[in-house]
Amino acid sequence: MAEAVPAPEVLIADTDPWTADLLEQLVLDVRCDAVVIRVADGQAAMARCKRRLPELVIADSELPGVDGLELLRQLRRHPRTPALPFILISGRLDASSVRAAKPLAPSAYLAKPFNAEALRKRLASLLLADGEELLCPIRPLLVNRLEDYLDAMREEGQGAPLLASVRDSVSQYLNSSEPSLRELEQVFARDPQITACLIAAANSAAHHNGSPCQTLAQALPRLGVARTLNLVLGLSVQRNARLSDPRLAERGVRTWVAAQRSAEVAHWLASELSLDAELCYTAGLLHNIGELALLRCMQDWQDAGGSLSDAQIDQAIGQRAAGFGSALRIRWRLPFGLRELVAAYYSLNSGVFSREALVLNLAGQVLTLEQTQRPSEQLRDARCVRLLRIDPGLLDRLPVQASAA
Repeated sequence: MAEAVPAPEVLIADTDPWTADLLEQLVLDVRCDAVVIRVADGQAAMARCKRRLPELVIADSELPGVDGLELLRQLRRHPRTPALPFILISGRLDASSVRAAKPLAPSAYLAKPFNAEALRKRLASLLLADGEELLCPIRPLLVNRLEDYLDAMREEGQGAPLLASVRDSVSQYLNSSEPSLRELEQVFARDPQITACLIAAANSAAHHNGSPCQTLAQALPRLGVARTLNLVLGLSVQRNARLSDPRLAERGVRTWVAAQRSAEVAHWLASELSLDAELCYTAGLLHNIGELALLRCMQDWQDAGGSLSDAQIDQAIGQRAAGFGSALRIRWRLPFGLRELVAAYYSLNSGVFSREALVLNLAGQVLTLEQTQRPSEQLRDARCVRLLRIDPGLLDRLPVQASAA
């Protein structure tokens, strides 16, 4: 076996946090021991290189201040960095732009949106020796109590794991002809993590244009097919995107089913009332993403050697799921209106509510009903029913619950 290459330091320079996340995931998928440094402008990238040279630089050409091409030019002029591996990602494919970069010999010149799978192969050629295979150890726990670990991960966690059927669909699309945006929407609209991430990415500074996106149908045209697949690939290659503990996996499936059922109920109610059904569907789908994110963090805790009892799982879900969800939606900067609808699923405070918020609150109550009585009998006096001024009998026509995915 070839001698192992020391753990490399990789510098990623990109203003868009979602692109930077994707690049980091691709690097770590190739070299799980890599030390990834992220900066958002060319001056910071140059300063970092002067302090300590990385083994690889990945830079966007449109960096503020010193752009990616100028960063490459300065590094090539420096006597210590004439052959430093450098991947340049550019939105410019005109002949003059390509000619300007060619004499500087970048390791790769990638067009936006780049092909993530092709980039992963290029990274392997740059970061791995021929025939090298890595067995990365699990990072040791820095705390001794599950409670302390979850306190830290509430602000730093990566969100929910992915539904197994969605992971399979990602692999299928990457190895087939380019799908349409409609096909992607049909597959990804069932997964809370992908829906939330794509909406957040479409609202980032790199893509913001006009009013914020609040649904997957609004986000996908802004991102396009290639970038959508890249972002989803970045989610699917995360090493902890699966729940391997049977107890956590079983709870995860129940939570996914509940998310999809709440989305369906909210969509149906909004459609019956001639409201924004897609927005209500999205809010219903995202209402319990905090529980999924919490399950993923508990899987990480166990993978790193922490013990996890059934009582601890139940206690954490009961006490921490709502906080995880709120922190995640804020950190991803999901539109405030969408966050308000998710909050309405659980309760209505004093104030003025949109009719969509009342629909979400009604959906939340519908899904907690006893099955021994008709919904109209149990919800006749509910505040949301009165404010919506709907015939309680409408609730008895709710569609039958869909089967589990």
